[in-house]
Amino acid sequence: MFIHIGSDNVIRSEDVISIIDYSVVTSSGIMEKMVENVAEQEKVFGPTDEVKSVVITTDNIYYSSLSVATLKKRASMISTIDKLDDYSDEIE
Repeated sequence: MFIHIGSDNVIRSEDVISIIDYSVVTSSGIMEKMVENVAEQEKVFGPTDEVKSVVITTDNIYYSSLSVATLKKRASMISTIDKLDDYSDEIE
């Protein structure tokens, strides 16, 4: 399944490692250094203004203007959808 994280960015839910509040990233020297290293590899995407959260995936880092809570709701919706039984074959 996929998660829309804002700014025309859609990522695969199974690729998500972590969703972190942007203030945590900016207050941690280690996190800032990690983002800088990934940015040097040109693997950081998304808007740089009004950033509320950072989504870390297996290959890239995405800035999102959506809050961690909103992204968590979207991810849990996908988890719920994945658990639903598929009865489409029985409908005819």
